[in-house]
Amino acid sequence: MSNLIELSHLSKYYGKKAALQNVSLTLESGKIIGLLGPNGSGKTTLIKILNGLLKDIQGEVLIQGQKPGPSTKAIVSYLPDDDYFSDWMKAEDAIHLFKDFYSDFDENKAASLLERLSIDPKQRIKTMSKGQKEKFQLSLVMSRNALVYVFDEPIGGVDPAAREVILDIILNNYSEESLVLISTHLITDIEKIFDEVVFIKKGEIVLHRNAEELRSETGKSIDELFREVFKC
Repeated sequence: MSNLIELSHLSKYYGKKAALQNVSLTLESGKIIGLLGPNGSGKTTLIKILNGLLKDIQGEVLIQGQKPGPSTKAIVSYLPDDDYFSDWMKAEDAIHLFKDFYSDFDENKAASLLERLSIDPKQRIKTMSKGQKEKFQLSLVMSRNALVYVFDEPIGGVDPAAREVILDIILNNYSEESLVLISTHLITDIEKIFDEVVFIKKGEIVLHRNAEELRSETGKSIDELFREVFKC
């Protein structure tokens, strides 16, 4: 295993308001990690920094030893929590776009995932349901042979049966050399695949532990622990 993400004393301010405060964190390859916290805790800010979408930060961010930029975008595959393809496009148009943008995109893997999820490449994105769009975008993101996969609420719009399929796709389509970072509020549905969890509260890391050790030591699920830490 190697350190793929290293944060050292990272802070991000919007005016005088701190979105992240002195965050230090090291994440290794070969793991699926849950990034958990309530709304406004700093999860999305951290995700955007890792994807090179936010600048003007304090501290250091390294992804495979490199600062966020064009070189890291080539190794980070990102699934945002909103739609990012134009409605007029067909699924196959988006596939061609990914193929042009990312040298690590595996078109055959994408075709296989779309078939498994019963998504027609000829289908227009505007005719897809919210759940279909999420499954489609996940298929493209997982079809890259990236080192870091970052998912922001990957199962929020799909039904429970489809969630199982999506979790299975995540589990079976990343390698031991990569890591998966997942931000979600649906902890009960997804915690079984976590190797580690990171709790973030008011811009600060309050817990980073091995998920199974945490469950064994406390006798509680990750969801139960989350509710204790973040209770009003």
